[in-house]
Amino acid sequence: MNELNKFAIGGTNGILVEQLCRMSNRHGLIAGATGTGKTVTLQILAESFSRSGVPVFAADIKGDLSGLGTAGSPHKKIDERLSKIPLENFKLQAYPVVFWDIFGENGHPIRTTISEMGPLILSNLLGLNETQSGLLYGCFKIADDQGLLLLDLKDLRSMLTWMGDNAKKLRSEYGNISSSSIGAIQRKLLVLEEQGAEHFFGEPAIKLSDLMQVDFSGNGVISILDATKLIAESPKVYSSFLLWLLSEIFEQLPEVGNPDKPKLVFFFDEAHLLFDQAPKMLIDKIEQVVRLIRSKGVGIYFITQSPLDIPEDILGQLGLKIQHALRSFTPKDRKVIKSVAQSFPSNPEFSTETLITALGTGEALVSVLDDKGRPLPVQKTLIRPPESHIGPITKEERQVRIERSPLKGHYDTAVDRESAYERLKDRAKEIQAQQDEEELQKTKEKNNSAGKSRRQSTSEAFIKSAARTIGSQIGRQLIRGIMGSLFKGRR
Repeated sequence: MNELNKFAIGGTNGILVEQLCRMSNRHGLIAGATGTGKTVTLQILAESFSRSGVPVFAADIKGDLSGLGTAGSPHKKIDERLSKIPLENFKLQAYPVVFWDIFGENGHPIRTTISEMGPLILSNLLGLNETQSGLLYGCFKIADDQGLLLLDLKDLRSMLTWMGDNAKKLRSEYGNISSSSIGAIQRKLLVLEEQGAEHFFGEPAIKLSDLMQVDFSGNGVISILDATKLIAESPKVYSSFLLWLLSEIFEQLPEVGNPDKPKLVFFFDEAHLLFDQAPKMLIDKIEQVVRLIRSKGVGIYFITQSPLDIPEDILGQLGLKIQHALRSFTPKDRKVIKSVAQSFPSNPEFSTETLITALGTGEALVSVLDDKGRPLPVQKTLIRPPESHIGPITKEERQVRIERSPLKGHYDTAVDRESAYERLKDRAKEIQAQQDEEELQKTKEKNNSAGKSRRQSTSEAFIKSAARTIGSQIGRQLIRGIMGSLFKGRR
């Protein structure tokens, strides 16, 4: 078996069930109930793509995928499995891995900017309504027109505040800017920040080229995003990040047609989070990306409990389908199983619907595409054992691999260059200084006017007092006395 052309997923009745590399950009699905072996299946696919020279990106929900970086240990269960699957050249070995972590604790920090994420994904992340989303789109447009960079959360908050302060001036060109909508978005940004999203937005932003590496042996490097903390604290940030990454891959990679093997394979665990409560506009965008990204040589593999978690238009585009056991406890469960069974090409040798509930751990129903892209009948398959370690490695072992990583130091230190926050802060200082100068000038003018007014008031008071005095008898005598003194010399 030449793994540059195909690789084994497992075996059935002594015959290998194999995936063609050139069909691997037609995407895929791994589904099944909790504890039925989905993570190990993801692990053996990641290994197989790596051996074929294909870089892999995978989100690690439970920490189990970290074992890919360490060779597996001999075990009687592995020997038992191998005795039933005619694998060639099986050997326990480690695979090249790079660990990533949005929080920077269990891997290299991974970031993007507010501008790169864009208003569509960000609106979904914040759970904005239509009016608030429209205002956010306006925020991005105004920032572009003003030449202001939106890199992190404080840039976005500053931009929204500035829009609110200048709403009257902006209204004629950008429409109504509601203070209540700005307030609602600001509050949701604070919640997002409390969930740790400030670690995700900023620079240096991740370079796609760093996720598409091949090591000196020709093996594809497996990039593993540690999502254990992220998905527990902010599942929305998790799904939005992966969606952003898919969009970036789609926009940046060139068309390659139908390559002999993928340029990159992307595993999206807990895929239902991507579609839960997502607006139709976003789901349509995802469907478009899934449909068109295969021409960029990228394969997307969704991992979830039920295929019905995936919208029908997207499910119909998935070539490789691996279905682990589902459990039937309620009438609703039985309806789900019936629908899942109908999504597979039938096999006359068994009832797919009946078999789904009878599968053991490590067994699956597998349907692959032939060399012309046609789905082959579903097969009951014993999944091959992984060559790397099953389960998580220790924190110390992980740290050793992080220290030895070729990307060490590339992303460790955050960079905060001049962007919207700093520019708007400088503008505010300039405006305040101008206002202070104008206020000082007004004060000076007021003081000068007051001094002149006081001098005039003193003279006027004297004249008025004199006039009143003249009107009296004493006044007349006094005046005569004064006048007499003045003219005395003349007489």
